[in-house]
Amino acid sequence: MPGPTTPCPCGLPATYAECCGALHNGTRTATTAEQLMRSRYTAFVVGDTAYLLRTWHSTTRPPVLELSPNIRWTGLEILATTNGTPFHTEGTVEFRASYAGGAQQENSHFTRENGEWTYVSPVR
Repeated sequence: MPGPTTPCPCGLPATYAECCGALHNGTRTATTAEQLMRSRYTAFVVGDTAYLLRTWHSTTRPPVLELSPNIRWTGLEILATTNGTPFHTEGTVEFRASYAGGAQQENSHFTRENGEWTYVSPVR
């Protein structure tokens, strides 16, 4: 787990504690789809499966989630966003998440459930 002064893995100019750490520990909730996407990427980096499951829409959430201990995430790039602001109920975030040896690119669909942003699925 990153320390309180460690830069946040999501790439924003803030510490983990001020940024995604506050979402992971429940102090704050994401106000935009992009913020949720960044916090979910960081959850993959730190291995926080409870947060990943908690922020996954109930209709698409898997019953369990196991992360590969062999993947070392190295960076996140936001390529595009559509809607997903504090004033929207749905949005998309296209991103590229790099890891040692490769990258994953996805355009993700997000929606609000019980007032909070959740990840639904890749856009098809």
